[in-house]
Formats: sequence, structure tokens, C-alpha cells
Amino acid sequence: MTRTMKLTYDERCRKEFSSLLMRVEHLFVNIDIGCPYGLPYVATFHQATFGPLSERAMELFLAAGYRRNGNCLYNMACAACSACIPIRLHTSEFYPNRNQKRVFAKNGDVTKSLLPLKVTDEDLGLCEKFLQARYPRENNTAKGYYRDFFLNRVVNTIQLQYRVGDRLVGTSIIDIGYNWLNAVYFYFDPDESQRSLGTYNILSLVDLCREWEIEYLYLGYYIRVVPAMSYKANFCPHYLLSGQEWQRG
Repeated sequence: MTRTMKLTYDERCRKEFSSLLMRVEHLFVNIDIGCPYGLPYVATFHQATFGPLSERAMELFLAAGYRRNGNCLYNMACAACSACIPIRLHTSEFYPNRNQKRVFAKNGDVTKSLLPLKVTDEDLGLCEKFLQARYPRENNTAKGYYRDFFLNRVVNTIQLQYRVGDRLVGTSIIDIGYNWLNAVYFYFDPDESQRSLGTYNILSLVDLCREWEIEYLYLGYYIRVVPAMSYKANFCPHYLLSGQEWQRG
């Protein structure tokens, strides 16, 4: 008698995604723009626009390395560059290092609120302040980020707000499913940079995943030469997508 081998989580995802992609690949197009991360290459987004997706379909896209931007799902198909590497954490395995423990303790005065995603003047004001300090490009506005990037009809998206007293100091935009959480974007008060809120946000998302028994936390792209993207590799163990395989780092 031949014993049937049990498929791993990633093997099941790859098998299901292959079938899904056959049905939707014709919807994807390539869009060329200047690299949004400041690298000297043309960035090619292989993307398609979707209406509401099932929770499982979104899980399969994430497990295959795709990201969400508004109602679009995409991966990178840049001809001259392969710097963008999808990264995820397995929350049952993660353990904070000494510096991350210090960051968590340093932000002991921060309160957190999990809320439906909505647009308020307070949200727009903080997001605008962040963008002007970190990414002061023409037409880079908070209203544009909410309209074109955060708000969507594809998945369930919520926000995790961070406050010191009554003052909003950071907001994490997250997509969420039964066994996955997708960190879409995090913006914070640049005047609070000494708090290392980017690190604190990821630690908080890990805690949220554990509370809700969510195993897979997708952190977007790891880009080794871009400091705003490379710090994600400080969370160990992490997994990087190489080809179709998630490899432990």
C-alpha cells in the first residue's frame, strides 16, 4: 500500500494558487514607473484590479508573494532588479531580541486601539506630516494614500492606532484573515522617531496575531539596500520568498 504524503501548508497553497492563477492571469498587466523605493531602475508592477475576494483567495495571493495596493494585487516583475523580496513571520516561532524588548518597554506609555478603517482629519493630518517628512514627492498626499492605497473593496482592512495620552502617534493599516495578517502600511509622527515606532508596530502586530491565533504575518518587501525596508530582517526567525519557496532567515 502506498502511503499518501501529507502536504505542508506552503505546498497546499502553491497547489491551490496554481489553479487560481490559471483563471485570473489574463487580468494582469505590466505597469512601468520609476522605482518607488528610490533605486535607479524602472519598476514593473505586474498587477490586476479585483472586486471582493474570498479570505482564502487573498491568503493564496499573499503566500505567493503578492501585495495589495487599493483594489489591485501585484508582484514585482522588474527587468533589471530583484531587490524586493517578500518577507513574513511565523508568529509561533518569533522571539524578540534584546533591542526589540527595549523598544517595547520604552513604549509602555502607548495605548493601542483596533478600529474599522475610516478617514478622519486626525488620520489625514498625521499621515500628511509623515509623508512630507519622509517622502516629500509631488502628488504624495495623505488623501491620495487613503483613496488609492488603503481603502479597498478586496479584503477586510482595519487599523491599529497608537496614542500617547490623547495624541495620535502612529497608525498601522492591516488586512486580516483567519490565519494571516497583511501589514499594508504604517505611518507615524516623525517627531517621535526616538521611540522606534516601526519596530514597536511589528511587535504589536505579532502580539495581535498570537491573541487571535494567527500564524502568518506578512510584512511586505524586504529590500536590503533601503533602510526603511531592511529593518524587517531584524525580526527572527523570518522567512523570505525565493522563487516559490519560503526560506527561513
